[in-house]
Amino acid sequence: MSTTSTSTDGRVPSILPDDAATALLVGRVWDPVSGGPRPVRVSGDDVYDLTDVAPTVAELLEGDDIAHLVADVSGTPSWRLGDLVEASLGKDTARPHLLAPVDLQVIKACGVTFVDSMIERVIEERSDGDPLRAQQVRETLAGALQAGIGTVEPGSPEAERVKQVFLAEGLWSQYLEVGLGPDPEVFTKAPVLSAVGYGAGIGIPRFSTWNNPEPELVLIVDSRGRARGCTLGNDVNLRDVEGRSALLLGMAKDNNASAALGPFIRLFDDAFTLDTVRSERITLRVEGAEDGYVLEDENNVARLSRSFERLISAAHGDHHQYPDGFALYTGTLFAPTQDRDVLGTGFTHKTGDRVTIASRHLGALVNDVAPTHELPAWEFGIRSLVEYLRRLSPTRTSDER
Repeated sequence: MSTTSTSTDGRVPSILPDDAATALLVGRVWDPVSGGPRPVRVSGDDVYDLTDVAPTVAELLEGDDIAHLVADVSGTPSWRLGDLVEASLGKDTARPHLLAPVDLQVIKACGVTFVDSMIERVIEERSDGDPLRAQQVRETLAGALQAGIGTVEPGSPEAERVKQVFLAEGLWSQYLEVGLGPDPEVFTKAPVLSAVGYGAGIGIPRFSTWNNPEPELVLIVDSRGRARGCTLGNDVNLRDVEGRSALLLGMAKDNNASAALGPFIRLFDDAFTLDTVRSERITLRVEGAEDGYVLEDENNVARLSRSFERLISAAHGDHHQYPDGFALYTGTLFAPTQDRDVLGTGFTHKTGDRVTIASRHLGALVNDVAPTHELPAWEFGIRSLVEYLRRLSPTRTSDER
């Protein structure tokens, strides 16, 4: 990846994609001068303010010709990317720094979209969220669950036959239903404006002792259901909580700083399309600050069991609209089983872990793990954004009122 970061931290890769020179990158910057977020275009080390083009990213993405609109922005850059990266990694909120690249979009997620992660969800359920029991369950179930389902199309007659085999063997689970059945799992991952961006802390609540990152491709979809671009995401997951009961999904998924997005939205254009990222390989690296532990893995998007179009249509359509668009986590192949401490207990986060999620077309998203209660409280919500935009708007005349 190209080097633009001024950081001397050897653990930090470049934030930009390999082909950054031709990429149309849109993001958000916190501007201390105006006291709020600004949509931006990133071109190399130059960062241009797009507020006069569209005051929110959601509005920007509604345009029919956003690629040309963004590409035509020029003039004097408002910020330097190296400075923003440095402030973001240093968590220096008094300086301009990067935010999650979405604003008014609803943050949705698809689950159990890979066979491997489906198996792990079943293991969580069978072990009641206890990592000490998970290895034993994994050994007894993994072979049976993998047999004959790696190439089965969800919702097909063949998938239904496989489901009946599992039922007869007493191996049924609600995770197998969304993994093999006609309808994917789609849930609301986080509230509007709650996602954290590049350099920010990601949180683990004190009630969780078994958890992990989930590196994912995230589609950015407008109000009409059109995918306008994509970014990287970390769907922070509490395995012990969801393992106790699938009905605790909200508790396992939606916590302060549990959704990371970024670094930027790469807009689709003639050269970069949905087809480009159907085979994207998303790498994960976790580096422990306390123990020197390193975990490396990969999420191969080509192994998704359902197409992007099927996932989008499951979230958006006659049954559900999103007037400001939505971000859609597409699921992960990654389910860590590598032991970190005690043999057989698998992986779990520790305070200070640096999580880097990267791909050649989307750059790198870097976040550090901390206890949720020690992270900055989420305070800038929709009312704050509305007030901020009101302050930015020109004063209306009495006739306009």
